[in-house]
Amino acid sequence: MLIGVPKEIKNHEYRVGLTPSSVNELVKRGHKVIVERMAGLAIDFTDAEYSQAGAEMVDSAGEVFSRADMIVKVKEPQPAECKMLREGQILYTYLHLAPDPQQTKLLVESGATCVAYETVTDNQAGLPLLAPMSEVAGRMSVQAGAHHLEKAQGGRGVLLGGVPGVAPAKVLVIGGGVVGDNAAAMSVGMGADVTILDRSIPRLRELDAKYEGRARCVYSTNAAIEDYALEADLVIGAVLIPGAAAPKLLSRDLIGRMKKGSVVVDVAIDQGGCFETSKATTHEQPTYVVDDVVHYCVANMPGGVARTATIALNNATLPYALALADDPISSLFRDKNLQNGLNIHKGKVTYKAVADALEYQYVAADEALKA
Repeated sequence: MLIGVPKEIKNHEYRVGLTPSSVNELVKRGHKVIVERMAGLAIDFTDAEYSQAGAEMVDSAGEVFSRADMIVKVKEPQPAECKMLREGQILYTYLHLAPDPQQTKLLVESGATCVAYETVTDNQAGLPLLAPMSEVAGRMSVQAGAHHLEKAQGGRGVLLGGVPGVAPAKVLVIGGGVVGDNAAAMSVGMGADVTILDRSIPRLRELDAKYEGRARCVYSTNAAIEDYALEADLVIGAVLIPGAAAPKLLSRDLIGRMKKGSVVVDVAIDQGGCFETSKATTHEQPTYVVDDVVHYCVANMPGGVARTATIALNNATLPYALALADDPISSLFRDKNLQNGLNIHKGKVTYKAVADALEYQYVAADEALKA
């Protein structure tokens, strides 16, 4: 198979779909790889390294899309990229379709087979291709929140860990999954006063045992969210419903009653955001203010640490890339975990949460593949 890697074009997105090491693995399996020139240069993966790994370097994304049987990316394709896809071509990347009707429409029209990293599962019902970026985003959310709590950034002027004689900042983490756990770990490590909200009692038990009293673990209700949000200096939204739009957990009214200069970081923004006041931002202009509350809603947060994130992502995505390259349709039939990643196939929406959110007819993945 001929695999293509274009340069990412989303604002301040420096990650790349395949590292030179991953290219080498594919080449040694008998596949061919073409990479757009300078695709990884911003994070010190040079064209020479890709060439040494066995890739052919090409001059444009247009050539990558026109020649490749499978496109491997990081972020969802932008409209211009969607329009270059064709029937029978495989797209393997993050998609986050539920809150994005335009992208969904263009991908349906393309006829391509679109496999989304964020809905591939494992045998424990986990999300192995989302997990590494969730780990990165969870840790970055605390860095971002601590920075924007500084008065010069519009925040309250509060140091996350405090100092002897001064209380630390209060951090509320809504959601105890991979993002929330990593956000809590960073917050606890920096000495903050941390509360984690989640609706799974078994998960709360796990987190309570892990943090041994250094973070309070509370069952999430509307009342609990309100009580702790009004006390918080920093709120991190870390909820996820796989493939579906995120639930709105902080209302505009509640945001308006929070402390002046407090900060909210919406890690769920790729799925539409979990605060009513959330709207996607970029690394170039990461924040905006609503009712004196600083909002950080960068939609590609791990892109800020693009080299670390690219390597972590490739560690997870490479085995599935190899399977798709070896025999895509057979792999999607045989491996139900990979099949869960199939969101669109030949004009059919094959992921139920996306179909429900955007009012498409749902066609089960195995039925679409058979057709």
